[in-house]
Amino acid sequence: MRETRAGKTGRVFNVEMTEAAEARTKLGLSQADFAGMLGVSLRTLQDWEQGRREPSGAAKALLKVATHAPKAVRAALRAA
Repeated sequence: MRETRAGKTGRVFNVEMTEAAEARTKLGLSQADFAGMLGVSLRTLQDWEQGRREPSGAAKALLKVATHAPKAVRAALRAA
């Protein structure tokens, strides 16, 4: 506390966002909605976002598209 009040910084943590979390954020979806869109359980999505598990090849490809072209994913979902 004293260090913080004196203007000294404490420890700094940099947390990198996983591709699953980044894709979901760019689409503006809740975890439940995004998991439903991908056809996976909420728990699976949470494991991906927290780095406990890796998505399969097909899921990785969809996450990459969602990360780099969220508008295209939204348009495709509206058409489905």
